Amino acid sequence: MHADIVDLRQFYHSELGRLAEQSIAMALSSIWARMPEERLVGLGYAVPYLDRFRADTERTFAFMPAGQGAVNWPLGSASSTALIFDEELPLPDSSIDRVLMVHSLEFAESPRETLKELWRVLAPGGRLVIAVPNRRGVWARMEHTPFGSGRPYSRGQLTSLLRETNFTPGATAEALFFPPSKLRTILSLRRAFERVGRTLWPAFSGVIIVEAQKRLYQGLPVAVRASRRVFVPVLAPRGIPTTRDGA
Repeated sequence: MHADIVDLRQFYHSELGRLAEQSIAMALSSIWARMPEERLVGLGYAVPYLDRFRADTERTFAFMPAGQGAVNWPLGSASSTALIFDEELPLPDSSIDRVLMVHSLEFAESPRETLKELWRVLAPGGRLVIAVPNRRGVWARMEHTPFGSGRPYSRGQLTSLLRETNFTPGATAEALFFPPSKLRTILSLRRAFERVGRTLWPAFSGVIIVEAQKRLYQGLPVAVRASRRVFVPVLAPRGIPTTRDGA
C-alpha cells in the first residue's frame, strides 16, 4: 500500500522532513552531480529532490503512482507531473536517461516488474538511483515518517534485486543517521549524528541509496503483456430510457 500524498507533503513541510531532505540530498549529490541535457524521471514522491537537478536537465518529469496520488510540480510553471502505474509507464522504449526512485520501490506491488519496466524505458547506458528504507535502521521502525511504511531493504537484497532485473549496481551512499525525533534538542545534533554515523555505523543508516546502470549485454526476453489493471468508470451514464406510444 502506497503512502498517501497528503501525508508525504505534510512530512516534508515539517522540520523533521526538511532535515531528512537535506540529509538525503547530500547523499544523492555524492552520486549524481550534474545532468547536462539529460532526461530525468522521478518515480514515487521524488519532488523534494528533483528541484536540485532540474536546472541542468533537458526535461524532468515527476511520475506519481495512482495508489499514492499526485500534486502539481513544479510550482509556478507548467505541470510536469503524471499519475501512473509503475509497471506500465507512459513512455516509449529507451526514452529516458536517468530515473530517481524515492518513496517508490518499498511500496511497489511487484518490485521486479517495476524494475523491468524501468529497464525498458531507460536508454542504453541509462542510470537508476533508488533510495529505500534500511531494514537495519531506526527510521524503518518508526511509523510517524514515510520511511516507516512499506518494505525496507538491506543493501544485499537491493543489490540482488537489481542484478536479477538486468541492472549493474554501482555507487552507493547512506543517509539519515540521526534519530527520527521531533525534539529540537535531538534535531540540533543532526550534523554530528550524520558525520559520526557515516564513519562508525554506516550499516545502520535510515536510508540506503544505490545507483545502477542498465545492462545491455544480457538481453531480457520481450513478451507482450496484457495489462493487469482493470479500469471501472465511477459514473456510467446510460441516458434516459424512452418508450413508444402504446408500449
